[in-house]
Amino acid sequence: MANVAVIGAQWGDEGKGKIVDWLSERAEVVVRFQGGHNAGHTLVIGNQTYKLALLPSGVVREGKLSIIGNGVVIDPWHFLEEVKKVNAQGLSVTPASLKIANHAVLILPLHRDLDGWREDAPGVIRVGTTRRGIGPAYEDKVGRRAIRVGDLGEPDMLPLKVNTLLAHHNALRKGLGQPQIDAAKLTAELLELAPEILPFAEDVWERLDGLRAAGKRILFEGAQATMLDIDHGTYPYVTSSNTVAAQAMIGSGMGNGSVGYVLGIAKAYTTRVGDGPFPTELTDEIGQGLGDRGKEFGTNTGRRRRCGWFDAVMVRQAVKLNGINGIALTKLDVLDGEKVIKVCVGYELDGKRIERFPFTMGAQAKLKPIWEEFEGWSESTQGARSFGELPATCIKYVRRVEELVGCPVALLSTSPQREDTILMTDPFRD
Repeated sequence: MANVAVIGAQWGDEGKGKIVDWLSERAEVVVRFQGGHNAGHTLVIGNQTYKLALLPSGVVREGKLSIIGNGVVIDPWHFLEEVKKVNAQGLSVTPASLKIANHAVLILPLHRDLDGWREDAPGVIRVGTTRRGIGPAYEDKVGRRAIRVGDLGEPDMLPLKVNTLLAHHNALRKGLGQPQIDAAKLTAELLELAPEILPFAEDVWERLDGLRAAGKRILFEGAQATMLDIDHGTYPYVTSSNTVAAQAMIGSGMGNGSVGYVLGIAKAYTTRVGDGPFPTELTDEIGQGLGDRGKEFGTNTGRRRRCGWFDAVMVRQAVKLNGINGIALTKLDVLDGEKVIKVCVGYELDGKRIERFPFTMGAQAKLKPIWEEFEGWSESTQGARSFGELPATCIKYVRRVEELVGCPVALLSTSPQREDTILMTDPFRD
């Protein structure tokens, strides 16, 4: 059997939450391996809607073990609030059902402060972050001054760790004309959190190794998406972590080969939040219609997403970067009623055709899409649960997408409801 990693193949918001929830019925463990509470997932289960940001999607499934890996950065105050919120909706998230890696890095209020000040600074690139402190927390991790979950259990060592962190941050704050952080106060706040956080903490890599050895099915849940990867995305308009499939092993502590199947999630069109290049963006009534029908608003921020036609060049690149075995094509029903549907099959750059997404800002800004047009369909695909229920022109569209991205479609999603999913290939193959 194959452990499965779910990876966004565009700029995020592809519907990973629903797909992970649907797959988690077949899995026994769900692992978040990167990102933070900037990763919004909306799960619709019956009449109940769950909006998750930090918690793995597996928490909505009774009897599943959820794990937050070492590659995640954790705002402990947000974590406790999110657990409280979903428990009030009838779930039971406890230290028995959810584990956090001891060496996951904590996001502190000073990280949120710095995130916001940088976004508001004049004369600099505005990345469009969620201002939740994700990037500054990863910076401290790489700078070897971060406070980690396990540090909360060592009260004798914590003051030294806090002083080391503040030697950096208070110098930054002074330069920005901002008030200094009191080390004793911050230490006390962290120690106050410790009894609530530490029961969830353990060396999860060891548990995962045992689960794999026992033949348990493990589902790795990625946040954001390939084109927001810190190395392979549209830099600098990216997130602060690696979002590609290889990070599933690094961010969970599992060995090479732990992932047997990579499922890439892509919408049947394209969206993006915030600034950055977007070659297929539609600023007309078609783009407005896609956004309205697809309810394209950020789960966490409420920001309206930019919308455009499907970009096969970008998704093909994501397939190669991740080693994607199959695509889950989501929100197919949003295209219902479009008379003509376009797909980007190449780019024009300085008068020449190219077949890849370039990595430099200047080149990205000059890209012009090369289109292939398709006949749309007037019939509704919403709620379809078998391939045969789809209109002929819709099937033709799906098959052409497979050809263009160089990867088969494994799943089709036709509404936010978990049951409205067409299985073409089971990623958890025996």
